[in-house]
Amino acid sequence: MIRALTFAALILLSAGMATAETLRLAATTTFRNSGLAKILLPAASTDLGFDIDMLVVGTGQAIALGRAGDVDAILVHARVAEEAMVAAGFATHRREIMYNDFILIGPATDPAGIANSISAAAALAAISTSHAPFISRGDDSGTHRREQVVWEVAGVGEAARDVSWYKSVGAGMGTALNIASGLNAYVLADRASWLSFKNKGELAILFEGDPALFNQYAFLPINPARHPHTNSAKVIALENWLTSNRARLLIDGFKLNGQALFTFNAQKM
Repeated sequence: MIRALTFAALILLSAGMATAETLRLAATTTFRNSGLAKILLPAASTDLGFDIDMLVVGTGQAIALGRAGDVDAILVHARVAEEAMVAAGFATHRREIMYNDFILIGPATDPAGIANSISAAAALAAISTSHAPFISRGDDSGTHRREQVVWEVAGVGEAARDVSWYKSVGAGMGTALNIASGLNAYVLADRASWLSFKNKGELAILFEGDPALFNQYAFLPINPARHPHTNSAKVIALENWLTSNRARLLIDGFKLNGQALFTFNAQKM
């Protein structure tokens, strides 16, 4: 059985309500919003014979939960933070599972003229220059972290992003997309969430394909040497399943209107 949990529910589980038969996984909102979690994790639970409790949070919070030992493993997409977590000894390793990409979405009329930009950074610079409305998740997610990196490359630091046009909403991808649709604003999103999003309004994909927008998802087991209570045997079983041909077929076969939302790229160790 796969269950999506609230933060409060996770605290109860951490206090002793979770059983040895349950694996606790913190996973990103984009994994849930895309619809892949509803396909992948129930299949894993059935094949492996144990329950998976999924806590849906942004990457930053998932990493914090992993460091605290409140979950057994995390599935996130922020490589620098992942590698830092491994280096600090909170995770045993980082295992790449699948990827998609980030895209820049905005009004089909493209008032900032980003469609012909030479790079994602140039596109954001054009948005800044035009003061066209931009919606940021502002939630320390993997998407938000990537957005911040691209702004810095564009030479538009936090102080230069005025609240008159730059709106930080502190919310998940679905909420950010809904706000962007309502305000006819620009937004950075992962492709899977955009394809699954039903309230597109007048928005369209305006910029894509920059290598800087590559979006890798990785699985990190929490280090049992730091947190001996973690279900390390079940984490190993889930990792082996996520890197198996069974998972590859489900991930690569997960499509919407004929378009793949993720690409499997796990390598056997």
